[in-house]
Amino acid sequence: MANSLISLLPIFHLLVLLGSSVNAYWPPSPGYWPSSKVGSLNFCKGFKNLWGPQHQRMDQNALTIWLDRTSGSGFKSVKPFRSGYFGASIKLQPGYTAGVITSLYLSNNEAHPGFHDEVDIEFLGTTFGKPYTLQTNVYIRGSGDGKIIGREMKFRLWFDPTSDFHHYAILWSPREIIFLVDDIPIRRYPKKSAATFPLRPMWLYGSIWDASSWATENGKYKADYKYQPFTAKYTNFKAIGCTAYSPARCHPLSASPYRSGGLTRKQYQAMRWVQTHNMVYNYCKDYKRDHSLTPECGR
Repeated sequence: MANSLISLLPIFHLLVLLGSSVNAYWPPSPGYWPSSKVGSLNFCKGFKNLWGPQHQRMDQNALTIWLDRTSGSGFKSVKPFRSGYFGASIKLQPGYTAGVITSLYLSNNEAHPGFHDEVDIEFLGTTFGKPYTLQTNVYIRGSGDGKIIGREMKFRLWFDPTSDFHHYAILWSPREIIFLVDDIPIRRYPKKSAATFPLRPMWLYGSIWDASSWATENGKYKADYKYQPFTAKYTNFKAIGCTAYSPARCHPLSASPYRSGGLTRKQYQAMRWVQTHNMVYNYCKDYKRDHSLTPECGR
């Protein structure tokens, strides 16, 4: 019996090492799951086609959109919002997707052309054997028009976003913007001044399009249409909050149990883990940038 136990020790040690290595590359639990507090929205009731209707297909409440040589596709929420929780479960295409952007974002570009606000979650397409990059960005009152002033933070995900659906969300309140992946906060953008925070109503959008000029390694790799169509699948749509027509007493949602907003200690720990292990670009740390244009970096 003793000899049998001794013979099992190497296997036990291997299992411990494997378990610890898996945990080392997975964020700690945030302890709170805001997506569970928000019901799903029927796509046909909450959204409409924006462009490329022939490149959209509904299967029950799952939407597939695709890009080929002729067109991409996009959709838009029916209602504009001034705050809220906005999310969807998304599954990306594997293989060569360089130059292709799959997105979920808030914008008021149609209401304020040339002087708009925008909050982005964008998946930057990639080449064989390389992971997707998730880019978050915030534009305020025209900083995404003309001479672009981006506020990008980029991440490599801790899972394969092509193997299954994962939930991506933006929590936008009058005090902060929080980006979440599977309910784990990856970025918090607080309101430090009215000049650096979007306050006008926005709509929720999703799209797939060709951004070969910049999307993959700053435009080094382009979309190659011998791999078309490039597809993205969306389901579990969530868009709830204060619409542009809600009364002033409408209370914004929170990403945490705190009604006043902010994050719990466990949520901050999870976010710090992601930013330590998975963040690959932070605009505030890019010393080639002119940070007089992004004053929030110095505060």
